[in-house]
Amino acid sequence: MTPEAPKKSNRLTLFIIAGMVAGVVTGIIINNHYTGINTPVPDKVLDPFTILADIFLRLIKMIVAPLGFTTLVVGVAKQGHIKTVGRVGGKTLLWFLCGSFTSLFLGMVLVNFFKPGEGLNWPIPAVAAGTTAHAAQSLRDFIGHIFPKSIFEAMAQNEILQVVVFSLFFGVAAGSMGEKANIVIKAFDAMAHIILKMTGYIMNFAPIAVFGAMTNVIAKHGLGILKTYSTFIGEFYIGLGILLLILMSVTWLFIGKRVFSMMSHIKEPAIIAFSTNSSEAAFPKLMLQLERFGCNEKIVSFVLPLGYSFNLDGSMMYMTFASIFIAQSYNIHLDTGTQISMLLVLMLTSKGIAGVPRASLVVIAGTLATFKIPEAGLALLLGIDPILDMGRAAMNVVGNSVATVVVSKWENGLD
Repeated sequence: MTPEAPKKSNRLTLFIIAGMVAGVVTGIIINNHYTGINTPVPDKVLDPFTILADIFLRLIKMIVAPLGFTTLVVGVAKQGHIKTVGRVGGKTLLWFLCGSFTSLFLGMVLVNFFKPGEGLNWPIPAVAAGTTAHAAQSLRDFIGHIFPKSIFEAMAQNEILQVVVFSLFFGVAAGSMGEKANIVIKAFDAMAHIILKMTGYIMNFAPIAVFGAMTNVIAKHGLGILKTYSTFIGEFYIGLGILLLILMSVTWLFIGKRVFSMMSHIKEPAIIAFSTNSSEAAFPKLMLQLERFGCNEKIVSFVLPLGYSFNLDGSMMYMTFASIFIAQSYNIHLDTGTQISMLLVLMLTSKGIAGVPRASLVVIAGTLATFKIPEAGLALLLGIDPILDMGRAAMNVVGNSVATVVVSKWENGLD
């Protein structure tokens, strides 16, 4: 990553915050005007602002299927190569699996405990009004919905789970073919990076979308809605604190008091990730600091890059937390079985997504579509996403540091 990248990310964050503030001010002006004349805000007044957010959401949905397909194929194909390195690959994947499940499960438990979306009573958008009856689908429906009849149909309809299944088969087959498949894997890798570049371009529209979304929300509901936002942010950061304690406790079991030294070494990379909203911005410094801490250079170069695709603990906790929050906001009841199904879907769809700013929105969009929850609910989170993304990025750095240190300890590669 070039030195200019963190600066660009900081600039985008400032623009998003500015868009949020401008949206709040504009929304207050509109709300006060129509409250004064004792009439609801007409749709024709809010439509121009709604369109701004809708365009952004459409652009996000446009890249969901191709991004998930290309990144998963490349990730799974590389995983096939990991198996050839024996026990190190197995231990690494085991840790990633446990870390992913813990993060997702913690997010699910906390959002059901805090219930930040209850009481919002958001009206379901007209285009989605007929779909929510299927949110609590049966096990048979869920299993039957997993396997695609056509990958082209699945991608055209943004059926992300079916895309994942095809990607897994394709990736495993490509990985098993060795050098013959290298040209295909390299091509998909290039495509994934192109789509991630597109993601960066799309995110440049985020400040305008935030302005439109916040104006629409505040104009309709007044400043009282900000209480829910502050509650959501506070409860999410409490969740990150609990996840940090869990990770540190597990690390203590492996390296004892050296956990404090580890935290001292990774403090600077975590701050970089927090301030730039990107765990990728911290990658070079993190690799250097882990080697200085005493991790074997070969293990660092093996585990850490994989972790950036397969082990984003902060982002994964957010995915269950945010997805269920949106369902709560629309008064869509998700029973325990459906929530577990959502967790398992996210176990797959979160893999291969790089640690770039707001990449979680792409995964959440696909998950909402899979469970028939209105994707328009993402607009609820656009205004506060930069604040949430800072914590997610820092936690991703911590989670991957812990994974590298633990695997190094397992392999007697920790000086």
